[in-house]
Order: sequence, then structure tokens, then C-alpha cells
Amino acid sequence: MNDAAAAFGGLLRRWRSARRLSQLDLSLQAGISSRHVSFLETGRARPSRDMVLELCFALDVPLRDRNSLLLAAGFAPAYGETDLASPDAAQARWALQLMVRRHEPFPAVVFDRRWNVLMANAPWLRLASLAEPPLAGLAPGQVIPPPRPNLLQLLFDRDGLRNAVENLEEVASTLLARVEREFLPETDPDDIRRAYLARPELQALRARARPGAQHAMIIPLRLRLGELRARLFSTIATLGTAQDVTLQELRIEAFYPADAESEALLRAAATST
Repeated sequence: MNDAAAAFGGLLRRWRSARRLSQLDLSLQAGISSRHVSFLETGRARPSRDMVLELCFALDVPLRDRNSLLLAAGFAPAYGETDLASPDAAQARWALQLMVRRHEPFPAVVFDRRWNVLMANAPWLRLASLAEPPLAGLAPGQVIPPPRPNLLQLLFDRDGLRNAVENLEEVASTLLARVEREFLPETDPDDIRRAYLARPELQALRARARPGAQHAMIIPLRLRLGELRARLFSTIATLGTAQDVTLQELRIEAFYPADAESEALLRAAATST
């Protein structure tokens, strides 16, 4: 057993476990024998570059982690990581700007794997302005330069925004469950998501979530905007067939009014600014 084979085998086993597949399941999906899967996981066999990519495809491994598996097996990464603000990302940036602007007068935001905000439209920035201290200097539809606001920090650490959410327990419960699903099986100790999942007060919020809420068809975000109330739900989109790490990890969250009163409120807010 060599170090590269052992490192790759450990990562492969973790991903297979995360996908809840047996060695036989993985062997059938990857078109190899279960014996060979066992040899790869224990470091008794070293994979080819094509085999690494085939296993990653069978396990639906994100591009960033495919690069990690390739490196662990002794190969160069296969996928680039492009800065969204760079000239090379102009086409993707234009498409994202189109998406968030066309969603107005309703909020829309683009964020990365660590929930850092990369782009947002004017209605989303108006909602984010409820935070204390308020966000400043952010232009609608433009790539936000570092240091970027973080959605987890905005919701859980900024008093104004946190206090504006009337159903914080329900929102925290569903949001943190989503973070847990996205986080596995990463091991980066500096990942901001790890810190929020470990915070006792946030786990207490999850525990206080109203029983049965998880069985509701949709859990709306209920906001208190001064004397007014708004109920929103959201959809999350990704860029299909992305072959770049940055682009694959992008999430576009679009918010919609959950009732006629909330729609009227959002439309009125857009025309009053």
C-alpha cells in the first residue's frame, strides 16, 4: 500500500458511505467488480485517472471534490475554479445578472458553497438592509467584492434581520438541515458552515421548532417589516452542466410572495424607491 492509494481509498470510502451505497452498489454503477472497489478503498489497488473520474461520476461527487480525489490518487486536477468577477466568467456573469434582475420586484440572491453572497438584485438588498449593522455599498446585479456578506451571518448574527423573522425556529431548523446535507463529507475545519452547525443556541432553535412544521407543504419565511408583514417562499436553482468549480457551486435563490398581501407589499416597496 502506498500513501496515494491509501489517501484515495479513504476519500472513496467516505463518499460511498455519504451516498449510502454498498461496495456492490458502487461496483454496479461504475462497471467494475466489488472486489476491485474493496481493493481501492483499502489501498491495495491504485486507480487510473479515468477510473477516478468514473467513480466520481457514479457517486455524483461535486467538481471541487473530484479534484481532491484526483490529487489524492496522484493526478492533476481536472476542473478549473474561475473568479466570477474575471473576464473569463463574463458569459456566466451576464446570465446571472439577467436572472436576478428579471426576478424583480421580488428578491433574488446568488451565493457560493459557503453561503457568501456574490450577487443580488435590488429587492433582496432592500430586505438585507434590515440587518444591524446594515449592509453598505452593494450594487444590485454586480459581483460583490470580498469581504462578502454571508447568509448565515445575516440571519443568525445580525440583530435587525434576525429579529425581523417571526418564525425563526422553523427557518433555522430547515436551513441548518440543508447546511448539513450540503456540508458532508467535507472536512475543512475553517469552513464557516461547521461553526454554525456547532453553535448550541442554533441547535436550541432547531429543537424549539414547532412540531409538525416539517410536514407542512411549504414553510414560508414570515417577515415583520415595521407594522407590515410579508410571507415568502423560495426556489433554488443551479447552473446546469457547469464544468467549472465556481460555477457548479453557485446557488440562485429566488423568493416569491406566498399570498396576495405579500405580493402587493413587495410591489409597492419596489415602486417607492
